Parts: sequence; structure tokens; C-alpha cells
Amino acid sequence: MPEEKRYRIFSEEMKRSFGCRVHRISVDAGFTCPNRDGTAGTGGCIYCGGEGSGSFGIVPGLSVAAQIEHGKEIMTRKYKARKFVAYFQPYSNTYAQVSKLRRLYDEALAVPDVVGLIVGTRPDCLPAEVLDLLAEYARRTWFWLELGLQSPLDRTLSLINRGHDFAAFKTAARGCRERGIRLSAHVILGLPGETREEMLATAGVLNGLKIDGVKLHLMHVMKGTELAARYGRGEVRVMDRDEYVGLVCDFLELLNPEIVIQRLTGDGARDFLLAPLWSLAKFEVLNTIDNELLRRGTRQGSRYVPQHGKTVDI
Repeated sequence: MPEEKRYRIFSEEMKRSFGCRVHRISVDAGFTCPNRDGTAGTGGCIYCGGEGSGSFGIVPGLSVAAQIEHGKEIMTRKYKARKFVAYFQPYSNTYAQVSKLRRLYDEALAVPDVVGLIVGTRPDCLPAEVLDLLAEYARRTWFWLELGLQSPLDRTLSLINRGHDFAAFKTAARGCRERGIRLSAHVILGLPGETREEMLATAGVLNGLKIDGVKLHLMHVMKGTELAARYGRGEVRVMDRDEYVGLVCDFLELLNPEIVIQRLTGDGARDFLLAPLWSLAKFEVLNTIDNELLRRGTRQGSRYVPQHGKTVDI
């Protein structure tokens, strides 16, 4: 772990794997999700906009290869990048037949200087045959699966219209662990109705599930979402910056130090973000987290209690 960071940062893990800085290029492969097409529900999660969470900055409509080539050109010009990872990001990127998934993933890997894949999806989009396919890629290339947990509380998952329960995530995590697929969990801090103690308990859940990585997201209120309507009626609140920073530091202290930190605060598109506006100053937030850990004299895992090989009952 680099001295300047008091948590296990993902970019350094990538650098150790490849010997140089590797840049992610987000790809929109045209997927939807079962929480929009009527399979599990309609309308999506209450915080998700019509273009898919985290989709801004992507150039949709182009082929997978064309999107990657476009991203390579930008990354090479701005950062002198030499190697790239294709990140299948918006919506549920395993929600298709195995043959289609293989074609799209292979198209990405065939682009010169693409050295790996990151695939984001939902736990209810991972039948056994898809997990077996992902295990193939985990053996042949640098591969991570990102899986939306958001919260381990079923009441919260119901409230945000997630369309699946915590048991679905546990089943997916078990399938990944059995097949040797590296798994990162997405967690949203500040979801309606959750106490600070419940949010911090999620760190213990991740430890017990033996998750490989985690992305922490701040709850954003985006224009045009159901969450925005509830926010406008005064039914939900957002955290202030100091509250969020303190919560993240407490979370990190409880987290297994072997878990890779892929993100500590989410990105909200400036033109669509309603609240909290302080989150737009992303680097200030990250610097404040670093400074708070330094002030405390703590780091990731400072309060972690090993579970002696035990996992959450899955």
C-alpha cells in the first residue's frame, strides 16, 4: 500500500499487475436490465436515470471496438496511456445469451493494447452458464466482475425498487468464489431509512462474503428520477460532506485490509445532479478523507476483526 494512501487503492493494484498505468475505457454495449424491461420490474432503481447509472461520458451508438478506439485516442493524447481495460459499465452487462456476451467481450479484447475486462452487472443476471463464461475470461485475461449490492438490507432494496433481495447477491458471490472470479461490490452510503450503524455493518458483510473489491458511492439525487421526486417532497435527506467523510473513514477502518478500494465517492453528472452539490468537488472530498485518516492515525482495517476463515452463510 503506497505511503500516501491509507487504503488499498485499485489503481496501484493495476499498476503492479501491468508495470505501468492502465486506463479504463467505459463501453455502452446496448444492454438494459431486468428491472426496466418488466422481468423484475419497471422504471429501474429510484436513483437511476434513463441512460443508466454512471453512463455519462460514454459515446453510445458506436460498436464496442469503435468506442474503445475513441477512448484510446483521448487517453493517449491526455495521459500518454499505453494499455487499457474495457469497462462494460451502463446497465446489466451480463443480461444476454452467452453467445452474444462472448462476441461482445471478444470484440473488446481484440482491440490492440486492451489487456483486460471489467464487467458491471446485477446479481440476478448471473445464471450458471454466464458465470461459467466469465470464469473463462477470468482464466485467460485480467478480469473483474462488478456487482451491485447497494445495501444488504432487504427493506432498503425494496424501498429503492432494486428488484432482487440480498439472497440473490449472496448466491452470485458464492458462484464467483467457486469459479475464481474476482468480485467487486457496489455499496451506496446514505440510502433512505438506513442508520449509521446499519451502513457500517455493511463492511462486516463484505468481509464475511470475502469480497475482493468495493466501490463506495454517495447517494446522489439526479434530476428526473423517482428519488428526485421524493427529495423534492422532503421525504429523503442527503449527507453533508463532513458526515460522509467520517462515515467513509469509519467504514474503511472496519474493512478487511485485503479488499481493494475501487472508489470512495461516486460521480454525478453536473448537469443532472440535484444534491449534494458538494460532491462535485470530488478531489476535495478524497483529500478530506485522506486527511481525516491521517488525523486519526488509522487506515483501512484498523478495526478489522478477522473471522478465522468463516464466511457469511451463503
